[in-house]
Order: sequence, then structure tokens, then C-alpha cells
Amino acid sequence: MTERIVTGAAVRTAAHIAGRALHLRDGRIVSVGDAGALRALGLPEERYPGATIVPGLRDAHFHPVGYAAALAGVTLKDAADFAEVIARLREEAARMGPGRPLSALRLDDETLAEGRLPTRADLDGAFPERAVLLHRYCGHIAVANTAALDAAGIGPATPDPPGGSFDRDADGRLTGVLRETAVNVAGRAVRDLGHAPLTPEKLVRAMTGLAGLGLTSMGGIVGCGEASWAELGDQVAALAEVAADLPIKIGALVIAETPAELERQAELLRSTAGNVSFLGWKAFSDGSLGGHTAWMWEPFADRPDETGLDRLDPGWAHEMSRAALDLGGMVAIHAIGDRANAAVLDGFERLLDEGADPAMLRVEHASVLRDEEVARFAELGVTASVQPAFLMSETEWLPKRLGPHRLAHAYRFRTLREAGVPLAGGSDCPVEPPHPLWGMAAARDRAGIVPAEGLDAADALALFTEWAAAALGEPAPLAPGSPADFVVLDRDPVTAAPEELRDAHVLATWVDGHPVEAAAAVVTWAG
Repeated sequence: MTERIVTGAAVRTAAHIAGRALHLRDGRIVSVGDAGALRALGLPEERYPGATIVPGLRDAHFHPVGYAAALAGVTLKDAADFAEVIARLREEAARMGPGRPLSALRLDDETLAEGRLPTRADLDGAFPERAVLLHRYCGHIAVANTAALDAAGIGPATPDPPGGSFDRDADGRLTGVLRETAVNVAGRAVRDLGHAPLTPEKLVRAMTGLAGLGLTSMGGIVGCGEASWAELGDQVAALAEVAADLPIKIGALVIAETPAELERQAELLRSTAGNVSFLGWKAFSDGSLGGHTAWMWEPFADRPDETGLDRLDPGWAHEMSRAALDLGGMVAIHAIGDRANAAVLDGFERLLDEGADPAMLRVEHASVLRDEEVARFAELGVTASVQPAFLMSETEWLPKRLGPHRLAHAYRFRTLREAGVPLAGGSDCPVEPPHPLWGMAAARDRAGIVPAEGLDAADALALFTEWAAAALGEPAPLAPGSPADFVVLDRDPVTAAPEELRDAHVLATWVDGHPVEAAAAVVTWAG
């Protein structure tokens, strides 16, 4: 038996300051209380003078393999123009040697000097024979050069796949821009051409670095090889391979197409020893606001002929949802546009009528909501899994997409909270940076976008601690008997202003009663 106390200036939960010390035994919380009283037990003590101890920070919606790949490969978020994009790709090509295709993440047309996505013509001059696939930072749009299109068998007569599209110019020629499910078609081809695999060591290093940001657990979105970033291969198998070496906990939300496939992945994860578990099933009902593929009731303000894409077949979604629930898993469905949210809530209402537990149903993002959708969230009691960090990167273009009358419908954190809707915080990393403290700050100040929808400081902390833990099926943090997962900060996240919170430092992260040696592995997020 191992037993100790951990002390600081305060132990802070969203509700209150609970004391100054934690009593741990065998990796679990015994109590939170007065430091003097607990010292009287005569146990070994770990001291953090002046620090604030908070529950472990959670990220309810994270792409662990995609994040590790972004750190290990080419990222383009801060590329200034097409010339810099090409230069980064050439550097990677030289490092890899001949033959293997090139893939890059986080391309952002909103910040490129050209003000648009590149096309295959922009890429073909530099890479006439080598396949290239560039993912927009939202993850819902990509650009393929001609070699990648040819490898995927995508030609002038290729029909759009269900739930996706191949962009064409005014003359009907393929531009190389791929939307939604069309991205996966090219991704599979790039993988089959011999895309460089992500090594287990790099995956473990990336996850260890996250502990240095205060993360103790996450809802990890992973595909089986056919889903987002298909060129990364079987992400479930990649996590299972390193589970025993992971310092933080990952509840896997599996993107699967059939009940049998989902059951196989659940069995694999449940038979794996380590910090990976089966959390449930993940699906998409629409796309992204940035890519104009979110499914909206009204057209986009800057594209009045487009209302986005409907990706969800209701019959299939119900079958898969039932399969997930029968396996003891959650159902997590991506919905960004207001019309997509309404459609997902329709499906959830049917599941609830059949006896499903609302705590097992999550809407991922819930980005644009009319009052009607907010009322239905409250009535059904399902969770809205939200990503405040979106606001930090959408300040320049969100008003253009939605127009003034709908901007108030975006990221309605306070309205949902006041309606009694369960919330959970996340980042959608690598779409956004993985820093949970930045997410907390954005939940409060919203980067200036509709400030009235900001959460107060205590709720912002709960969003990434108690509330996120509930959305991950975890016990209440810091409660007696719960795993001793906690974070030591250099300041109180409730009394700190949002800008101060963005500058806060994680002094230590403890998982199951042990400090994670993460300092050397923390990787600065660069683009």
C-alpha cells in the first residue's frame, strides 16, 4: 500500500476551495482537507508552496493520432502563402526520400496571402509525379494533386460519394479540392501508396507532452483506417499498441461503419492493458463552418446558394447507435450547423423513447443553435460537447459565414448552461491547440465574439474538469474513492483573468496518484 499527502496553497474545485491538502492511498483520493490535520497522520508529503491544486483537466473531444501526426509531420496553419506551402512540402520530401506520398495538416485558406485553397494545378508544378494530399485545418476539406487523384481512381466522370463532393471548375474539370467523405477516398490511396507510418514512440511522446499541459484524460476520436486522416491507417490499433506506455487516459470514441466492426474494436480495446478504454461510437452529421459544409437551415451569408452537406443517414445512424449502447458505449455525433443539430436531436429522441440513458448521448460541437435546438437539448438532457478554442481561430471569418443575425446563435455556452444542458469541454485538437487552460479562457472571454455567451470562471473550470469527466464516464474528480488525477497550477484558475489564465503554468500533473514525468516531453504547439 502506498499512502501520502499532497499540499498546496489551495485545493480548488469549480464549486469552492475544498482545503489545502489531498490524502492519497493506492492511487485514489481518500479525502480533501486541512493540511495541518492531514499532516498529523505522519505520511510522506509532496509540497507545492503557493500553488493551486485542481482536478485533472479533461478534453472531451481530441484526435490523439492526428495530433501526434501533426507534431511529427508537416503542419501548414501558419504558412503565409502557396510558396511557403510548397517549400515545406519540398523539405519534407527531401527528408523522406523518393517514392512516398506527401501529406500535411492544418492548411488555412483564410490566412494564406492568396485568400483561397490551392488547387491541383498549384501543386502539380512542384510535384508532377509524387502524390500530395493537404488537409484543411478543420479536417473536413483537403486538396489533392493530380498524382493523388489518379492513385485514388478519381477522374472527370467519378461521381461524388455520399456525404461528400469533388469540386469542379466552370468547365467541369476536377480542381483537386475534396469535401467531407471525398477526402477519405484520396486518403486511403495515399496510405496504400506507402505513407510514412506514425511510430509508436512518437505517439507516446505526444501523449506524454499533453500531461505537461495538465491533461489527465481525454475522449479520443479514432478511426479504423477508413475515416478522418485515412492515410494514418488504423488509429485504434495504434492506440492499443502503446496503451501500456501511455501516461494519460484515453476513452476511445471509434469511427466505425458497421455494428460488427464497432464490436471488434470494442473487444480489442477492452482486452488491452493500459490507459486506453472503449468509450463509444463517433459519427458525422455534417461538416465545418470554415469549409461551408456545416448543414444549415439558411444559406451561408457569404455563399447564399449553399446550405452545407447532410452526411447522416438516419436509419444507419440508429442501427449504429443501438449497437454502441448495447456494447455499453456512448453515442457521439458531430453536428455543427443548426439543421444538423436538429437532425441529431431527432435521432436521440428516438433512442430516448426506446429507453436510452441521456448521459450516454453526446452532440459533438453544437456550434450553431437556434432557440428551438437549445430548448430540445434541455428537454432531452443530452450532452453538448463544445470547443471554446474554435472562437480563437474564427474571429476573422465567423461573422462572414453567419451574418449579423445568426452570429448570436454561435457557441451558445451561457444559454445552454442556463437552460440546464450538460456541457463538456474539449479542443478538437489538432484542429485547435490542445491547451485546456486556453480553452477555459476562451470559454470566458470568447475572443470578443458575443461576450454575453461567455461562462463565468467557475463554470469554465467545471467545463474541463467535473463536466468533462461526466462526459467521459469517469467518477467525480477529487471525490473519495476516485482516481487521484489532479493538476498543480501556479495560480488559481477561478480568480485569474482570462489573459492570466492563458499565461498559467502547469507545475505538475498526477495520474492515479503518481506524478507524470512530462516536462521533457512537452512540445510547443507551432501552427
